[in-house]
Amino acid sequence: MASNASRSRSRRDFLKGATAVAAAPWIATRVLAAGANAQFQAGQGVVDVTPPSGIELAGFHHVPPRLITGTRQKAAARAIVFGLGDTRTVIVSLDILGVSTDMSRRTAAAVERATGIPAANVRIAATHTHSMPTFRALRQWGAISPEYMATVEAAIVRAVGMAKDDLASAELLLGKSRTQGANFNRTRKPWRTDVEFDATSTDTDRWLDTTLHALVIRRGGKPDLVWYHFANHPVSYNDGNSGPDWIGLVDNLTLESHKITPSYLQGHAGDVNPGDGSLWVGKAEPTATAVHKGLAAAIDGAKSVRIDELRVLAAEAVLPFDMARLDSELGQFRAEPAKCVNGVWVDAGFAADWFAGAQKFDRAVTSLRTPLSAMQLGPIGLLFHSSELYSYYGLALRRASPFADTLCVGYTDDFVGYLTDPAAYTANEYAAIVVPKLVDVPPFTTDAASRFNDQALALLGRLGGKA
Repeated sequence: MASNASRSRSRRDFLKGATAVAAAPWIATRVLAAGANAQFQAGQGVVDVTPPSGIELAGFHHVPPRLITGTRQKAAARAIVFGLGDTRTVIVSLDILGVSTDMSRRTAAAVERATGIPAANVRIAATHTHSMPTFRALRQWGAISPEYMATVEAAIVRAVGMAKDDLASAELLLGKSRTQGANFNRTRKPWRTDVEFDATSTDTDRWLDTTLHALVIRRGGKPDLVWYHFANHPVSYNDGNSGPDWIGLVDNLTLESHKITPSYLQGHAGDVNPGDGSLWVGKAEPTATAVHKGLAAAIDGAKSVRIDELRVLAAEAVLPFDMARLDSELGQFRAEPAKCVNGVWVDAGFAADWFAGAQKFDRAVTSLRTPLSAMQLGPIGLLFHSSELYSYYGLALRRASPFADTLCVGYTDDFVGYLTDPAAYTANEYAAIVVPKLVDVPPFTTDAASRFNDQALALLGRLGGKA
């Protein structure tokens, strides 16, 4: 639990770290660009990060802790390095529930020391599998193993080094497909899909993004690479076996069908679960089959994209806290702690531990600063952020982005929990009310997701030359 110093950072330490990030070189606002005459390059490195038995898994409420008892699938740190002229950028896809700013900043700095690639150009994106540990402390939802985290950080540095050594002239192709039966909106019926999403769509409806994007990299005499982006929680298993969840099954299917092991980037999956809504816990095969079908179609239909610009812009998002809601929650517990034992309070131990920490929140800190960055690959924009974004907001970012195609990659360089629509607060949904307590921050305001989108679009606009 968060009160145990060996298992969790305190909320004050977390916010001190978040504040420090604002001045850290790796997150300072910076644009790096390469000229149109340079040759586009790409290289990949993969290192096994399968965790040992006996350490804690994350992502589900579990008392006593859910410990690893076996390995269902091997886990990996996958790094891709893009190059154009003198510019090098890195994206790491890591089979883990979530990362923290401290872990990401430390690892990015180690990458710079080892490879010379600027830390500001390194993105560490968690796949958010719930069958792996966490590197972001969570109250009763998973503790950090410092030893395993150190092992993975070193593995990431090795993977990036391998990717840099693997750089070769490349052609980038972009493929897109719509999936069926691979994901569903878990919060409310009915929901609407991206097929219907247009300029009039709002967050008064619940949405689902069914589009899968595949970046296909052809490199002549070297193996082709595939990195794909899709919004879908990896929560098919809740037992003691570790692994990437349905993502690992898609790896196997794609290796069989296309002789390529793909790498995965998580999308706006805050209100999304795997499958068609009829079955998802305990059986990942239907989800993997549906995702693979979409991925295969995207690979087969991919079209060449001219990469004449490789640009990175790193900044921060500022997410406002609802201090009045926090005061109300503190007042409820203070007045009747015996009633704060279930529902939005989870259990008596969780609630008491939260209350003990929340009383010490620094009242002068009324917002959370968290990494926000964007990358331009020619006409493609990639937005990297740290939240579990509800589907509407990811679709709205794609709709308003200055880029022809935009991939919104969540769970990157930090983990702040959910950014929901206002209705989630009215309905006391887990994502809006419970998760801030387990992440150990005050609740966000009901318009925090909209404010985040404004900041993200401004960043994309700057990167795309529209602002």
